[in-house]
This record gives sequence, C-alpha cells and structure tokens, in this order.
Amino acid sequence: MTEKYDNNYSTPVGAPFRPALPVRSLADIRKLEETPLEQALTVRSTYEIFRNAGHAFGNKTALTFLRTGNPADEPIRWSYAELLARIHQTANMLHTLGVGPGDAVAVLLPGCLEYHLALWGGEATGIVQPLNPLLTDEKLVALMTAGRAKVLIAYGSDSESGMWSKAMRLRGQVPTLTTVLRVAPHDEAPGAAGALPEGVAEFDVLRAAQPDDRLVSGRDIAPSDIAAYFHTGGTTGAPKLARHSHGAQVFTAWASVQVAGMNENGISINGYPLFHVAGVLPASLSSLSAGVEVIIPTPSLLRNKEVLANYWKLVAKYRPTSLSAVPTVLAALANVPLDGADISSITYCRTGAAVLAPELAARFERLFGLHVHESLGMTEMAGISTITPPGVDGPAGCVGFRLPYMQMRVVALDENGNASDREVAPGEQGMVLFKSPNVFSGFVDPADNAKAFTADSWLATGDLGWIDSEERLNLTGRSKDLIIRSGHNIDPKTIEDALGAHPAVQLCAAVGAPDAYAGELPVIFATLVPGASATEEELLAFTAERVDEAPAKPKWVSVIETMPMTNVGKIYKPELRAMAARQVVSATVAEVCVSLGVPDAARPVVKTEGESLVRVLIDNAAAGALAAALQEQLQKALEPLPFKTRIAAQ
Repeated sequence: MTEKYDNNYSTPVGAPFRPALPVRSLADIRKLEETPLEQALTVRSTYEIFRNAGHAFGNKTALTFLRTGNPADEPIRWSYAELLARIHQTANMLHTLGVGPGDAVAVLLPGCLEYHLALWGGEATGIVQPLNPLLTDEKLVALMTAGRAKVLIAYGSDSESGMWSKAMRLRGQVPTLTTVLRVAPHDEAPGAAGALPEGVAEFDVLRAAQPDDRLVSGRDIAPSDIAAYFHTGGTTGAPKLARHSHGAQVFTAWASVQVAGMNENGISINGYPLFHVAGVLPASLSSLSAGVEVIIPTPSLLRNKEVLANYWKLVAKYRPTSLSAVPTVLAALANVPLDGADISSITYCRTGAAVLAPELAARFERLFGLHVHESLGMTEMAGISTITPPGVDGPAGCVGFRLPYMQMRVVALDENGNASDREVAPGEQGMVLFKSPNVFSGFVDPADNAKAFTADSWLATGDLGWIDSEERLNLTGRSKDLIIRSGHNIDPKTIEDALGAHPAVQLCAAVGAPDAYAGELPVIFATLVPGASATEEELLAFTAERVDEAPAKPKWVSVIETMPMTNVGKIYKPELRAMAARQVVSATVAEVCVSLGVPDAARPVVKTEGESLVRVLIDNAAAGALAAALQEQLQKALEPLPFKTRIAAQ
C-alpha cells in the first residue's frame, strides 16, 4: 500500500480518531489501556488532526455558522477539505509575517468561522493565545506582553464587545506586537473597511494569497512543542498563562472521542466561547478530529437572546446529536418551551464548568426527556479530566470516569486547605489530584506553578470530591470560592479588595447569589467600622468604580451586623451564600405578592434552613382566597433558581 504524504511534511496521512469500543464502565477504560499509549495514539500535533480529518472527510461539512438565531436564515458552511485548505493558508500567512514556533498569535474574536483558522493555523505556525474580550485593556496588555504576542488577529467591528476599537488601542502598548490582522464580519462587502493604518492588514486578503495544500515552513511539530497559551481566572485580579503542548491537546481530543463515542455521524452546537478551553478542545478539536459537524450559533453564541429563544427550533432544523452547555445555559433553556419542536435527534446531553444542581438536572429530564451527563475539565488539563459517557446515568454531581492512561487520587486536606499526602478511602471527600498525558506544561511565569502541583508532581485541582463504588468521580464543591457567572470565573477577592478600601467597611466577603439565567451573580456582604455610617447604595457605587470587568461588578451590597465566622476565625461563606439566596427568594416573593395584590400582612415568611435550603411559608388563613394562586405563582417563579427552595403552609 502506498502511503500518502503532504508536500514538505514527513509524516504520512493517517486516519481520523474513531472510538475503539463503547465505554460504559471503568473496565472498558482498562481494556483500552491494554494497548500501549504510543501505539494507540500516534498523532503528534493538532495540525496532523486536521490533515487527517481533511483527507478522510473531504466534502463533508465540518463547520456551520449561523448568521442569526432565526432558523429560516441560511447558514455558511465549510467542508473538512475547505477547513484544511484555509488552515494551510492561515499558517502560511503567519509564517510569512515572521511567526515562528516560539511566537504567540493573540486572538480577539467572537464566535466565527475564522476563529478556527486563527486557532489551528496559529498552532501550526507558533503558539495561539485566545483572549477574553471582556477583560480590560490593562489586563489584555499584560497577558499579551507576558506571552510576547507578535500578531493580533481581531474582529473588525465593535458590534461584539467593542473588539475593533479595543484592538486599535492595544496596538501601541504591547512591545512585541508587529501586526494586527482584521477579520471582516461575515458578509461584509470587500473594501468596506476602507484604508487601514500601517501595520494593520485584512486577514482574508493576506490569507487568500497563500498556498492551500501544505505548510510552506515544512515544520515538523513535536508533541512537546507548545501549542497554546490559555489564561486562567478570566475575571480574576491577575490571570495566569497556562501552556498547552500539542501532545496534551491531541490526547484530550483522542481520549474524548474514545470515552464519549464521537464519530462522523455526530452533529453538535458549540455555544462555548472560543477563548475558553471547553469551547476550543472538548467541544471543537475533539469533535473535528472524529468528523463531527460543529455548529457555531452566531458571533454572540449563546449570549444571543434570539438563539436561546429559538434553540429548540434550531435543534429541529439542524438535527444535532448532542447538546453541551454549562449549567447556567441549561437553566435558561429550561425556560424555553419546546413549542412542538422535534428534538429527538439529541441522544447525549452533557454539561461541565460547574457542579450541576440536582433540581436543574431533574427539571431538564422532566421537561425534555434528556438526562444530563456531567464532565470535569480545567485549563490545566487541556480542557477535560473526566467524562460520563453516553448510556451511563449518574446522579447530579457525578462527573464520570477518568480518561484512559490517566491516574486519579483523592487526598485529605491539610490544615491550610491544601492537598496532603494521605489518600482517602472511596466515598470519603478530599481534594482531587491527577497525573495524565494532557496535564499542562506549567504556567508561563514559573512563580505561578508553586501551588499547581504537589511535591510528588500530581496536579492539585482545588476541586473537592469523592470516588463512588463504580470508580466514578463525584464533585462536592471548590476549595476556592470562585463565583461562576454564565461560565465566567470571578475571583471574590477582586470585589472584596475593592469594597475593603472604603473607610467605613470593617469586614466584607463576596459570594454568588443564585440567578435563574447566570447561575450565580456576584454580591457582597459588609460590616461597618463601629461608629461609621454608609448606605448600601454608596458602597455599591464605590465598589463598582473599582472593579474592572463588568461581569464581576456586584449586583448589590448588604450591610450586616456581624460577619459569620468559623471556629478558627475565618469568614464562613456557606452561611453568606444562604443569606444571599434568602434575599433573592424574598425579592421574588415580594414581586409575586405585588402582582397578585397580596396584602403585606399576608406575605409569606422566607427562612433559611441550614446552608442549602430556603423555605417559603404561606399563611393560608391570612392569604385567604389568594392562597392557591400565590402558591402556584411562587412555584413557577422560584423553580428556575439554581438553589433548593420549598414552599409550604405554616
């Protein structure tokens, strides 16, 4: 048999990734491991993945871009062959601009087809650096400077988070930046942008001039070569740059295909942001490595209200076989009626990024007949750590089996809340540790690596969990109290530092308040210096001025008499979260009472019970004839909240 080679590339064209067997238990994972990894996985780079898929699937659709959320509108489609050709052109353009294996290509784009060219063409040439467009200019400059970005690929419009104006402001502030490439919005007329400044060029114009059948550099990419810099934290005070090797990303794709059973018959809607590992690796690279058609739902993705409102109609039209979204999006979709849409094509529903609330899991299954399978992923593991495969139903919080060739441990916490060296028994909670082929290559700044690994080189995840009788991982919380708003990780310290600067504030603590759409919204509690005074409105304005990123600005400030503390003098945040939930429920109850005309004297009593339940107690005698309607409306209004509530008569 004659092997096929690309011009100037020594590795023969191989096969796309295909699942070796259906995975339904850890025994199946172990069966996969009977073949040595070096024999099971011979692909060395993400470029090879697209080369193999391009040759295998040719004219089959790889990417489908939805111009709008209207199911009647025609999409833009690229085949696997077209995607590979454009990746070649993009890589060759970047090579011509002087990008080498050690140079970073920063990307500031919304959801669009060109993002995939920036990602995979960037990795074939140098190191791709996706950026969160919601970060402030100051943080973006710091990230690009730390990564020594040479080229910035940016969206040529301000219609999405003001990206083009932001790119133009960044130009002169990053010492290593030589070129800005402008990506025209879809369907823009040629030349519509007019003359561009020196050092700025049209992405598609330069790309189209390049060969589309090979890498002109002739680069032979090693698995240890760095493919990407992903920033962790996103909305934290100081994002860190995590280095991904080609080998780590390739392993994530291969292992995801094996455990989740992906193949060329699959179709998925990828609504995750493409600056986030979930959108880039498990949802894109893994899918495209196996021939799946990936749908991009408009530049705004699932932030597009039209997309959310029409989601089930889009499912009926495009017939995706899987649904994958963060719990907050699932919560929003639970409020969208099917309205007769046929969603029978969906055979696998998966979530990650935050622990799934049992109430939401049950509601989703009740409304749509879809069991929600959970997975665990993190930036430090190239996007995926554990997966609950199709056909395996687990309780909420169960994130599934470890990947093949991976080691997983759960250890007790030490007195400082860090990982100890004592492994706990199955069923006992502790911190989750991993060793795996897709563990990241450390942070760009070596100082950031100190807490990432244990002394014996296990990745310390910061996640708390336990292993069940089927050897599946179950998550119970986070050792760090991040607030997760629509998939954005918000460091509470950013908010606490801002409000703590107010002279009247003695103590303060930020937590997430439950929200039906965002999952959590940042709020902050404060105690005042004895004798000092300040209104909650004043403190909120003071804090908002000092928090850079819009999603991290607190929704409200609550002044309380005393701060709940542990017996060792630490602020006890679980109680604050319960207090925040009570305030949210109380506000919802008040709105329902006003809408029904319930008199103040008959309003239900709202109480917290422990740290995970809010009770709403209706006085049926006082409510009288309105009691039944009140209970019905409260049930409807409170059900979407990702927090346990109970309505009862008192």
